[in-house]
Amino acid sequence: MGTFAVIDPATGKKLAEYPQATAVDVESALASAHQTYRNWSRTTTVAERVVFAQRLADLMIERQDELAAIINREMGKPVAQGIGEVDFSAKIAAAFATNGEKWLADEVLETADGLRSFFRFQGLGVILGIMPWNYPYYQVARFAVPNLILGNTVIVRHASQCPESALALHQLFLDAGFPEGAYVNVFASHDQIGQMIDDDRVQGVSLTGSERVGAIVAERAGRALKKCVLELGGADVFLVLDTANIDNAVKHAVGGRMDNTGQSCNGSKRIVVMDKHFDEFAAKFTAAIKAQSYENGDFGPLSSDSATATLTSQVQAALDQGAELLVGDNTPDGNVYTPGILAGITPEMDVYSEELFGPVAQLYRVSSDEEAIELANSSPYGLGSAVICDDLERAERVGNQLDVGMVFINAMGLGGPDVPFGGIKKSGYGREMGQVGMLEFANKKLFRFAK
Repeated sequence: MGTFAVIDPATGKKLAEYPQATAVDVESALASAHQTYRNWSRTTTVAERVVFAQRLADLMIERQDELAAIINREMGKPVAQGIGEVDFSAKIAAAFATNGEKWLADEVLETADGLRSFFRFQGLGVILGIMPWNYPYYQVARFAVPNLILGNTVIVRHASQCPESALALHQLFLDAGFPEGAYVNVFASHDQIGQMIDDDRVQGVSLTGSERVGAIVAERAGRALKKCVLELGGADVFLVLDTANIDNAVKHAVGGRMDNTGQSCNGSKRIVVMDKHFDEFAAKFTAAIKAQSYENGDFGPLSSDSATATLTSQVQAALDQGAELLVGDNTPDGNVYTPGILAGITPEMDVYSEELFGPVAQLYRVSSDEEAIELANSSPYGLGSAVICDDLERAERVGNQLDVGMVFINAMGLGGPDVPFGGIKKSGYGREMGQVGMLEFANKKLFRFAK
């Protein structure tokens, strides 16, 4: 039987381990979540559920230091960034608490026959969430809170390297007042995940993870006629078209690439710059990336030995195929990987269509909007993007032609606790957060009244 282990990526030392769920544990999770749904959805109102969500937000802030320390041990996130993640997670819970009643209000329909008609949004049942390691609190908050307010119950299978944050979250939901069985943590194996997807008590699946795992889960869910929401990889483009403030563009490019040590699905991975700005931008961007300091907490170790090995292999393959490193050395010290910038990339190279999940940027020069758009859309992924341009009409026109789910104009990090998040193509489908995310696993029940 496998274990869920805490291995400090900074030292490689195993700090704790927890046993994988037994068959009895899995059945108990399913039974508890199913039974609670039958009560929870019918005996509580949205107005009552949002109170628990607000209490959850308050508890997250109260315990932010403890929570940040946990994920620092589990996946290497610097404590200051961990506190930031907890704070944003609390804002998400609070946003759903504030807007839940409005977002779930009946939607009146105007019909040709004039009959009173409306949609009422209710829960579906038990929703399985398969969560990643890179944002252990944020990802769970944006999945679990809206579903619980809607009236669903959730079973959460967190990443195997995040057992202590998983347990801390389970306790947070209980302490906030959610009943036993509303939020259930289970340390399930991959086979057990499949069994839960097949089980008739589970009505939907939400996964944040890799393209490979997303395809497996979607296939399994499809055979069981279960709806999926998939948030997968990304190779987001950062387009610098025309600006009088190159320093601001560099600041946002560095932030977009270095957030979470480059281990963010919607991080700025491909930096695409117009000819007129390229030389100045490249010089300043290179200097800024070179100045990033592990000792000062600008970035942390990569999350695991396997993550480091994967990134190192991808960069080496790019170098072998003719790319060059403008900064960085691709020689990690344990899991501490010096940030780098790859240039000279051509479409024939593997890295051109890969996602680099770590602090390595790809830098491209283009000579027209059309060339920038073509490069941006050449990726198999379609999560987010940023467009830097003082001419806002031009920025919007270019953004309109990008095959992505999100376009941020003149900044990175324009997501918000009440703003939908999601992508297209191999970045997945469905949305999380905001009203549209809240309705992904809703029963949109039609009511019609005869005259």
